[in-house]
Amino acid sequence: MNETTSRPDIPLPPTIRSRYIEGINGLTMHVLEAGFETRGRPCVLLLHGFPELAYSWRKVMPALGEAGYHVIAPDQRGYGRTTGWDAAYDGNLAPFRLTNLVRDALGLVFAFGHRNAHVVGHDFGSPVASWCALLRPDVFRSVAMMSAPFGGPPPLPFATAELPAKPKPEDPVHRELAALPRPRKHYQWYYATRAADADMHHARQGLHDFLRAYYHHKSADWKPNQPHPLAAWSATELAKLPTYYVMDLDKTMAATVAEEMPDAATIASNQWLPDRELSFYAAEYERTGFQGGLQWYRCGTSGAFDAELQTWSGRTIDIPSAFISGRQDWGTYQRPGVFEAMRTRACTRMLLCELIDGAGHWVQQEQGAEVSRLLLHFLRAAADEASSQLR
Repeated sequence: MNETTSRPDIPLPPTIRSRYIEGINGLTMHVLEAGFETRGRPCVLLLHGFPELAYSWRKVMPALGEAGYHVIAPDQRGYGRTTGWDAAYDGNLAPFRLTNLVRDALGLVFAFGHRNAHVVGHDFGSPVASWCALLRPDVFRSVAMMSAPFGGPPPLPFATAELPAKPKPEDPVHRELAALPRPRKHYQWYYATRAADADMHHARQGLHDFLRAYYHHKSADWKPNQPHPLAAWSATELAKLPTYYVMDLDKTMAATVAEEMPDAATIASNQWLPDRELSFYAAEYERTGFQGGLQWYRCGTSGAFDAELQTWSGRTIDIPSAFISGRQDWGTYQRPGVFEAMRTRACTRMLLCELIDGAGHWVQQEQGAEVSRLLLHFLRAAADEASSQLR
């Protein structure tokens, strides 16, 4: 039996369909699609983060489709039912770098016959959306970033011609985190380790319960999530982050979130991610593991592709932009200064910036109706701005 036809149905609303698109930058991409009933609609591309899937947009897609958009949400490279990627730890990381993820997105938009699109990204999908806007503003006409603000491309050294060459300085923060009275480590560098995938894929509590605790810990349901700006990228400031961001040095992510596993009553009362929906995530990650998504973190923490990204040093996002996050989401502030840089320097036409109360990190799942309302408001504002410029 064909592998794709043997997989269980996805628990989707009737207005969303699942399909496969071949020949996308070496991938066969699994895509969820809404608003496919008529042609000629403007396109909205939705990019998920970690550890999610195209499925994380299930509460937003019907509203966008009903409003007249053609909505496409892929399982991105390394995730879910999309195939053609290699997640071997010792394999080639280059296909997972940001510029190639932009190429994936561009190829998918073109494959559907669109010359332009609006792009929305959540979590690690947010930097992909940001780089789509930065690199191809002729195609991506607006960008909405969710839960992960964009501070701009990495800078190039400047005015150094008369100075002696210096080696790249080591970031001392990791050594300083490990030396704290309560020794700590940053989750992104943990995600870059060889052990991280197995730690989560084969979690002692089981994969389903690992994901339940992980999603709970980063949601508004976990009451200690009361984020605020941090003063600096320093060990003492980063240690203020919850343990799902700055972990205890000797613990895995599975052990970290197990300490905050919700009780049976809390799970039963969860309306934004009931067990039936969580089971779909668990089944998909049971099949694929997490390494495909972890490769993205390895690209970032290794610095291997920084020089390529510096090609666009100083460039800004000049198309209409928006930022949407949960008010109880630490992701807004986990990189000190980036939220502020996004609004003052990196994005020159920011039309909307909203923090939604009652939502943590999984904003489009926790508060799907409000995210849909804000996205539609932003898309209309972007269209109005474009129309006024034509007059």
